[in-house]
This record gives sequence, structure tokens and C-alpha cells, in this order.
Amino acid sequence: MGDIINPVDGNSFVDLVKAKNTRIFVDKTDFIDQTNTLINTDAKLLGMTRPRRFGKTVTADMLLAYYSKEYAGTNVFDGLKIAGKDSFAEHLNKYDVIYIDMNTVRDDYIAYTEDEDLQVKGVTTIVDYLQYSVIEELKENEDYAKLLSKSRKTGKKNLSSALKEICNHTKNKFILIMDEWDLIYRDYRDDKKLQESFINFLRGLFKGKKGQSVFALAYLTGILPIKKYNSQSALNTFDEYNMLAPGEFASYFGFTEDEVAEIVKFPKCRISHQELRKWYEGYKIKGIDIYNPNSVVKAASRNECISYWSGTVSNEEVVRLINMNYDGIRDDVLELIAGGIIKFDCSNFENDMVTIKSKDDVFCLLVCLGYLGCEDYGGNYRLAYVPNQEIRAALTSIAKTQSWYNAMPIIKRSEELFIAIQALDSEKAAKIIAQIHNSPNVSLLGYNSEEALVFCVIAGLMWRTESDYECFRELQSGKGYADVIYAPKRNDSLPILLIEFKHDTSAEDAMDQIKKKEYFGRYRDGGYPNDIIMIGLNYDPKTKEHQCLIEKA
Repeated sequence: MGDIINPVDGNSFVDLVKAKNTRIFVDKTDFIDQTNTLINTDAKLLGMTRPRRFGKTVTADMLLAYYSKEYAGTNVFDGLKIAGKDSFAEHLNKYDVIYIDMNTVRDDYIAYTEDEDLQVKGVTTIVDYLQYSVIEELKENEDYAKLLSKSRKTGKKNLSSALKEICNHTKNKFILIMDEWDLIYRDYRDDKKLQESFINFLRGLFKGKKGQSVFALAYLTGILPIKKYNSQSALNTFDEYNMLAPGEFASYFGFTEDEVAEIVKFPKCRISHQELRKWYEGYKIKGIDIYNPNSVVKAASRNECISYWSGTVSNEEVVRLINMNYDGIRDDVLELIAGGIIKFDCSNFENDMVTIKSKDDVFCLLVCLGYLGCEDYGGNYRLAYVPNQEIRAALTSIAKTQSWYNAMPIIKRSEELFIAIQALDSEKAAKIIAQIHNSPNVSLLGYNSEEALVFCVIAGLMWRTESDYECFRELQSGKGYADVIYAPKRNDSLPILLIEFKHDTSAEDAMDQIKKKEYFGRYRDGGYPNDIIMIGLNYDPKTKEHQCLIEKA
């Protein structure tokens, strides 16, 4: 739990560095240069929360390996970015680091719940056990053990008092790193008494200048932002960076475009940058496009782009949130999966998984869990969207298992649009597309733009076509590039759909372009047995009229 007994074993960052010549490794050690600027300053309390599998634990282990005295002489950082920084030598392996992995605390606490000796010592909750265990590890240091044995203030399980006692006498300051700080709010989400005990423990550690004086740096990481009480943060002394308010450290959590460009050069990788972007990018954090790092590494190592988020506890949480159905959120989630964008307010979110009172709270939590991306819309408002194909696949799979799925209007509408196209019913197809175009979420995309019309068609067809078709945009075909092509994945009986979009002209112009540029040639010449359906669409921004022509090639 702490770093005193044997911290070098089991450090995920150290293990990754050792294997960097045979495994995918992205050097993020310049983040240390950023944390070095915070040492012993008013900004030394740092909260960094990101979705699971975004490199939080590896980063926490990296900070441990850099700051802890126990790693002195291990040369972990030779040749890495931080070694070239001016601040490198100043803080390298100079501190006693209290490293708390809350997953380990939970597992050890469960294993010792029947230990009568601990119960006699007053260790009755996981918070008690956490404090007791760290104090016992501090006693592995003989000087600390002497100070604590003489003190009447520390007791058996008051970590705050123990650290103050040590610091008062030795003038040594600690660095505290806590990984999965929010575990109690996730794993014990219905135990409010325990949660309050835990937040009071943290508040006690960092309360006022006297408490903070014990630490040169404190670094909390997890999934959920720091819990609010009475509309205020219980730890408002922390500078916090989360998915709703990501701040300045975006590039250090997740992979950037440049880093992925280097990953695809890995000798065993046969996945293109374009495929990785389609599947795992899309988290736009402070203007930087971020990829899910765990999924990129798995895809590049296995040479397979799939959703690596499926079958997890978080999926169960998504099901619970959607099925609350606040203000028709099921419809909104399906709209998001189909490519929509929805505005929400994050001002009242209390940063936990239980105090969910509105659709806005659900969107906030889904953003923190990584199932939605978000962009700033001004003030407390954000725009929610599904960031990439991985999340779209996971959410689609979740939605399809729900009893309400087939009865949803958006699912029925998708089937009706596909049937109208197959029947060459231009009038009905135009009417359905107009209905989609007039939905409130489309206005956020720029209602009168051609891109909004493209979105309406792709969103409208998505639920009927996602299992059976590949959708291509601006695909070379015939003598030009077709706007949108739906090509069946396997089924020869399904038609190929060629769609051309026009804006402020006519559907006839769109159809003429399909024919003149012979977009169907790619498939006729390729010997495809499928029928080919041509669809010309036009939107007139003056009359708000949607025109559609549908013919067989």
C-alpha cells in the first residue's frame, strides 16, 4: 500500500520501461516536469480524474518511481524525456512517498475483515484499515517508529496526526499518491456513512495550512471528480482536472495524433492510423484530439479494431443510468449513438454515482466514465457526443439488449426509411428525412448546412444498417467521389445505396451527378450481384423543403 516495504516490485510503469523495446511504449515522462513546478507551492494539491484505462495507474506509478527514495539508483528514467529537463535531478528520488492503491486497500481489507486482533484495535471499516495500514508501514522506518511510539496523539488509526508528528520533528515532507481515490464512491456507493467517513479522513489530511504543510505534493487520481457537499467541493484546496473541466494536462492522459502516428510504425502493427482514429479517437480535450490509450495498444498489438470496453462493470452502470429514463434519455442516447450532439448543464452534478437527479447528471456521469465525449459550450453547458466507433459499438450492444429497444420511435423510423428507399418511395423518404432534420439536436450541427442533411440520412439509416452495411463517405467510385455509399457486408440480397447530397439546387441535380459520374460503376464492373439504388437529395434553406429522388441503377 505504501512505498516503504517493497515498492519496486509490481510497478506498472517500471515494467513497461523495461520492456519498451519489445512492447508499445509512449514516453509521457515530461508530465513529471509539470508536477515538479508544483512541489511546495500553493498548487501542490492536484486531482487528476479520467475514465478507466486512460493511463491513470501507469502515471501514478511513474510519479512513485521518480519521487520515492526507495527507487534511488534504479536508473528508470535514463533516455526518457524527463531526463533532459532542468528539474530532473532536483527532485529525483528525494522523498518518502505514501502510495495508496485503493484497489489493494479494498482487497486487503476484505481479506482481514475477520481478523479479531484488528477489531480489538478499533479497525472496523475500510477507512480505519487504510489509516491503520499506512501507519504500520510508516513504522517500518525506525526513526518514524520511535516518534510514533512516544506520541499520545496519533492513536492506532489517525494518519493525519501521525504524519504531523513525524513532520514536526523531522521537517521531512511527504509526497502522497492515491490511485482510484473514488473507489469508495463507486464500490460502496450506497454507504453514505462510510463515504462521509472517507471524505472526512481526506479533509483531515489536507485541512488548513498545518495539514498541508506535511506534504510537498499530493496527487489524487480516479474516475469521478472530487465529491461535492452542499454545492461545494469537500476538498476545495485541490486543483482539479476532470473530463468536464480538463484543464491544461490533456496531452498526458491518452494518446495524441502524433503519438499514434508513431505507434503505427511499430513493426508488428498492421492497423492503419485511419482505422485507429475511427475506432479510438474523438475525445476532444481542450482542443486536443485524444485516443483511448489502452484500446490503441491492444488494437495495435492484436491487429484488430474492436470495442475493448465490452463486458465490464461500467457497462452495467450505463444500463442503470439509461434505464432511469430521465426526460426521455433513452431517445437521446439512441440519437447520440446515431451521431447526434446534445447540450447539457454540468453545474449541479455532485460527482458521484448515486445522487442522480436529472438527465444532465446522467450525461455528466457518462462523460466521466468515458462513454461520452464533451466540448465546452459556454458557462456550465457542454455538448455531449459519442466519441468513436469503440464507444458506439459498446453503447449499441447495450441498447440492443434492453426490452424497450425495438419499441423506440427512432428504431421504427430507421426501419421505415430503409423500407421507403427499397420501395423507391421518394416522397415518404423525404418526409422522414425532414422529421429527422427538424429534431432539436440537429440545430447544434448547423441546421441549414449540407453537413446537417448528411447527418440526418446517416442517423436515420444507422439503426437499420449498422449490422448489415459498411457506410463510406467520399468514397472513390466511377468518375468521382460519391458522398455516401452503403455497401452490404455479406448479404447479396440487400441493395447497394448510392447517395448524393445537394444544397440549394435540386434533387434532379444530385441524381444527374450520380449518373454522369457513374458512381455505380465500381459495383457493376466489380461483378456485385446486388441491386443498386441511387438516391439524390436536396435541401432548400429558403423554403425549408426536402427533395428526394430514388431510382434503380
